Amino acid sequence: MSTVTLIGTRLASEGTEFVYRGEASACEGCPYRGQCLNLAEGRRYRVTDVRDGTQALDCAVHADGSVRAVEVEPATITANVASRGAYAGSSASLEGPCPHVDCPSHELCEPLGADFEEEYRIAEVHGDPPHEVCHLGRDLTKVTFAPEDDG
Repeated sequence: MSTVTLIGTRLASEGTEFVYRGEASACEGCPYRGQCLNLAEGRRYRVTDVRDGTQALDCAVHADGSVRAVEVEPATITANVASRGAYAGSSASLEGPCPHVDCPSHELCEPLGADFEEEYRIAEVHGDPPHEVCHLGRDLTKVTFAPEDDG
């Protein structure tokens, strides 16, 4: 189910993904805050449509100085999880932080929009992660988490 919200005009194109970070101090007193602050904080979203015929509205938060109306849906998250029990339909959580930021799997071990304390339903299993060796000794599998419900 899509939600109408306002995002920075540079981000306002179909397919753009972002993690909603919540209210900024510059939002205080903004007449549009009710239309912007309607997403779940920390959740990853994908723009599914840019509303036609809407104007850009002034915004003190976004670098480009304006926002546009778009439709968004919770997005899937691709991640590395423990190989044991990693199959479509099962639940999994991230293994934990990784200090190896140069590793080709780092963004999958610490994906934006996912929390280490949460469990996610696996929608698809992709197989081996992009690294040759996990320097933490973890046996990992690359998966896609199903989008979370906004309810």
